[in-house]
Amino acid sequence: MSGKISAYLVVGGKYHDMDFARLELLKLLAENERIRTIVAPDYSDIDGIRDADFLVTYTCDVTPPEDTQKALREYVAGGKTWFALHGTNSILRFLEDGSVNSPREAPILMETLGSQFIAHPPIEPYTVTVSDPDHPLVKGVEPFEATDELYLCDYHGDLHALLETEFTGKAPGFVDEDWPDKERRLVYYIHTVGKGEVLYLTLGHCRGHYDMVPVVDYYPEIERCSWELPVFYDLLRRGIQWSVDSVEASKSTAATA
Repeated sequence: MSGKISAYLVVGGKYHDMDFARLELLKLLAENERIRTIVAPDYSDIDGIRDADFLVTYTCDVTPPEDTQKALREYVAGGKTWFALHGTNSILRFLEDGSVNSPREAPILMETLGSQFIAHPPIEPYTVTVSDPDHPLVKGVEPFEATDELYLCDYHGDLHALLETEFTGKAPGFVDEDWPDKERRLVYYIHTVGKGEVLYLTLGHCRGHYDMVPVVDYYPEIERCSWELPVFYDLLRRGIQWSVDSVEASKSTAATA
């Protein structure tokens, strides 16, 4: 099948090097000459998102109003793919004592995504293992070590795990600091919503010197985390191709109906 495929890329929010992430994702999308991409910092152009064949997001603490949350859910439920990355599921509030609260708000958004970020331990290496080695999104991927934010989340719905890790301990600096249970921590999963899917990949933290303003004026260390790993780019490429394949399957079905 040939013809243009439209992608809508939302990259924006706080505490991350959005310029770096935006550029890297645009380069990956541009590897497929059929993909034409609209870029935005948030979800306010919901009509543009509705018109897109698939949605890719890399955000932090970007929460659309309720009517937009409903529209995003309808977009996926209608048969579209949403490839959500890293902090798309985050809501952050810095408290007077310096701690970070992740209030359990925006249930429509979080239930559509399938998870909500609550906390993460300090950035340090952890092992990512494959949950479903036969699935095309991760087939052939070997366990790997990531130095990244290990997302500790609330989960919603029936999630198809692709990658996971383990963590038991504390997440200092977050209101929800204690994580004593033995539950697995999902790193990559599929959440089926109606006729469509959300692919969620929690890896991909990045931060430059000026991305913590106004919390701090200058952040001393540039962080690239999983962006330094070839396997991460492989996962991103597979997620984009999966989205394209879903578009083609949907158009083929419509053409023969």
